[in-house]
Amino acid sequence: MNTAGKITSFTAALTVSFGAAYGLGNTVGPVGGTGPAPRADHTDRAEQEGAGDGGDHAESAAGGLQVSEDGYTLDLLTPRLKAAQEGELRFAVRDAFGRPVTSYQREHGKELHLMLASRDLATYRHLHPTRAADGTWSTPVSLPAAGDYRVFADFAPGAKNAPDLTLGADLAVAGTYKPAELPKPSRTATVDGYTVTLNGNLRPGVAEDLTFDVRKGGKPVTDLDPYLGAYGHLVALRAGDLAYLHVHPDGAPGDGRTEPGPAVTFTATAPSSATYRLFLDFEHDGTVRTAAFTVRAGAPATSPEPDGPASGHEDGAHGH
Repeated sequence: MNTAGKITSFTAALTVSFGAAYGLGNTVGPVGGTGPAPRADHTDRAEQEGAGDGGDHAESAAGGLQVSEDGYTLDLLTPRLKAAQEGELRFAVRDAFGRPVTSYQREHGKELHLMLASRDLATYRHLHPTRAADGTWSTPVSLPAAGDYRVFADFAPGAKNAPDLTLGADLAVAGTYKPAELPKPSRTATVDGYTVTLNGNLRPGVAEDLTFDVRKGGKPVTDLDPYLGAYGHLVALRAGDLAYLHVHPDGAPGDGRTEPGPAVTFTATAPSSATYRLFLDFEHDGTVRTAAFTVRAGAPATSPEPDGPASGHEDGAHGH
């Protein structure tokens, strides 16, 4: 998940990861295989996975399917909340000896990135929790609807040679539950007067460019604000099992080549043929917004996509 370079949770030529906030939400389909869930790689591993050569590949890295990996465990201290009430979400990351981790590598300005999504992907949050000296993390959160949620902790422990990890745990939210339908695939999404258009295709086993064009009132937005060290952050969740992919954009503010809009480009490889929900976080005029898209991976690159705008009003309120 390092800022520089070409990276991979989607096995990309760019930094990969999942996360977002204040916007729209819904995702993806099941992960195959009976072995351990694949890891979410975050730094310069595209060569190892053969991304971009167009050949046959094993599944690309996907994270968030395991509560424990490489000796680290996500301990969700708040296993349940109530719908439509603000509560406190508390958790810790524990090492192989059960001790809370208190040392982390800072990535994109944070020690840990916390994402939360409902199983029907109608609600999505990118939260910024606070760590106490004893290693316990906490953040206020209010979730509008009852149901099953998945919490994703994206981090790299401070120990030497420690891996980048995305661990996941289930959160129950009490109340009357009515699952939402996944929005149909669309190339456009609207949020708070902004229109975001997706160009490119997501395909399994092949690195593809995904470019998002941001406009307001029909005019290109050319002065996006840096947000966590980038002009956009893209998180993808696979419908069905919520396999987590976190993708960062190509380039960074101040690198002498990356413009602050209207286009934000990512390189991504889908881990499998499935339906995915993409969450693009971008900041403009001091406010972070999230545009969400439903896409299908596995269709030919030339196949037509529905043109209708994606709903920009699913719950994806920001957690900043």
